[in-house]
Amino acid sequence: MTLRFGTDGVRGRVGDELTPELVLALGRAAARVLRADRFLVGRDPRLSGPLLEGALAAGLAAEGVHVERLGVLPTPAVAALAAAEGVPGAVISASHNTYADNGVKLFTAGGRKLDDAVEERLEAELQRPTAEPRTGAALGTVADRADAADRYVDGLVASLGGRRLDGLSVVLDCANGAASTVGPAALRRLGADVDVMAADPDGRNINDGCGSTAPAALADRVVAVGADAGLAVDGDADRVVAVDATGRVVDGDHLMALCAVDRAERGVLAERTVVVTVMTNLGFRLAMAEHDIRVVETPVGDRYVLEALEDGSWSLGGEQSGHVIFRDLATTGDGLLTGIQTLDAVCRSGRTLADLAAVMRSLPQVLRNVPVATRGLDVGAALADEVAAEEARLGEGRVLLRPSGTEPVVRVMVEAGTTAEAEQAAERLAAAVERLGA
Repeated sequence: MTLRFGTDGVRGRVGDELTPELVLALGRAAARVLRADRFLVGRDPRLSGPLLEGALAAGLAAEGVHVERLGVLPTPAVAALAAAEGVPGAVISASHNTYADNGVKLFTAGGRKLDDAVEERLEAELQRPTAEPRTGAALGTVADRADAADRYVDGLVASLGGRRLDGLSVVLDCANGAASTVGPAALRRLGADVDVMAADPDGRNINDGCGSTAPAALADRVVAVGADAGLAVDGDADRVVAVDATGRVVDGDHLMALCAVDRAERGVLAERTVVVTVMTNLGFRLAMAEHDIRVVETPVGDRYVLEALEDGSWSLGGEQSGHVIFRDLATTGDGLLTGIQTLDAVCRSGRTLADLAAVMRSLPQVLRNVPVATRGLDVGAALADEVAAEEARLGEGRVLLRPSGTEPVVRVMVEAGTTAEAEQAAERLAAAVERLGA
């Protein structure tokens, strides 16, 4: 069977790109490669979740693994439980995609995402003939587990070390996804006054005009009810964006910036260092320089951020999309945890979210996805002169050409002092990529 891991597990349209047969085979391969007696499996509430959960559990159990089904639960909740118990885990989710898609995210024992070497072993294992079938007592079991949600909420509350969010009014957009129950529960236990929206999943409405990729409705609600802030997670709640009291969206770059400065001021930002990806706005880098905070850069993907955090023993990193990792508190991006840490900074400072987020100014950023004939086309060396010429024109600005890891496109990103400058440079570079990749 053919399977390729993207930047965040396996993902595709259910029924043709991602079939139950493929997921069952992936379960068997994961059992053989990750070699564990016990495996945790959670999912988001999309329509195909129970189908693929059953397939994955069947594949694992066929190889002698004892599977514990955690039910509907955020991705970071599964990772946290896997870390606490030292066992592998999996989440059936397509994150911020629409309900027709689904996917599988795997965690090693300890709650870490798989590295490239393990993913390659899994891909290879899928091509091998199935081993001698197990029978009788050699088969694994599949059982439901009821304590996972409560344990996750307990961990979110404990992350503030006894501090609370009393007096803070918050609108929470749950994306009709995995956070629809645990998100409101955690914020209310911390004392926040919570107005909940998009928390009625029906299997089809996940990420539909709501959540972190569509925060307009949240912004309107925050202003309408006069809330102090809003939080919008995505379908599996591993990312978040915020909204200030004026309705302005506070993206992942701004959330990292305000948390980095807050932690640096409290002396809990390890080595005054923060880890970001190549897509992080130049304005973030300029703001960190003003506060004497070092920035380390990685390729796109929160697992690369985590690898760098662990290699350097640093404590904070993330992506512009709202995947933010507090390494001293979690093993992966966690939208609810990030939101709680942000609201905690607001409460302790006595300032508004808008005031704290103003620590950085985003430079206008323009993105173009340019179709090419071959997936993974490396255009960096071939277009080095064109990139240098555009950077010289921009002065204070930045250019990035990056082949997609999942589809035959090259992503062109330009940051500049004005939107017009960024758009003009992006168009010229997109044309150059088209000529090269036709």
